[in-house]
Amino acid sequence: MDRYTDSISSRYDKLSGQNCCLSCGSAYSLATILPGNVCIDLGCGKGHDVLRMALLTGEKGFAYGVDVSDGMMETARQQAEIMNIQNIGFVRSNLECIDLQDGIANVIISNCTINHSLNQDKVWKEVARLLKKGGQFVVSDIYALQPVAEHFRSDPEKVAECWAGAVTREVYLDNVTNAGLSNTEVIEESEPYEKGEIRVASFTIRGQKPLS
Repeated sequence: MDRYTDSISSRYDKLSGQNCCLSCGSAYSLATILPGNVCIDLGCGKGHDVLRMALLTGEKGFAYGVDVSDGMMETARQQAEIMNIQNIGFVRSNLECIDLQDGIANVIISNCTINHSLNQDKVWKEVARLLKKGGQFVVSDIYALQPVAEHFRSDPEKVAECWAGAVTREVYLDNVTNAGLSNTEVIEESEPYEKGEIRVASFTIRGQKPLS
């Protein structure tokens, strides 16, 4: 783990016991999740979406939550135990290199998490690696209206605050395409708004890994 990851983990460990919403979209509700599917939630936080995915996939399916915050994942594990959900697992990891096998997932979702990475091209390559052929991704995130100044991007605390790592809309969508994913569509998009020291917008994108 690097200093950026440590800063993100520290921030979200502190928030793990608080009743707050940390997402910027509705990726879960816009994904098609079927019984028997294997699903992954990148940046699962306290586990609300990964728990719901585990219930939808049923005993023949499985749901993985990936996060860097031990506090968040412990909260999610406790909730899974309370609900007696067995088909669920948690992986503490950066998003650029996730310890899960190639082609494991039918569905990958993420809510306001990929912007924490300063190597978002690598994150999207991981999404492509983890998806089965024909698998679907639904991701909600923010993008910056203008390139973020380097003195903000080099500040781990500002990146952890969910704005300084943002890239422009063009770069974001180029990262998706360059990872080899296809049929990408923007299905929700907000008006621009102030966040931290910059202007951003939120959007939700959906697409898939090609069948061939």
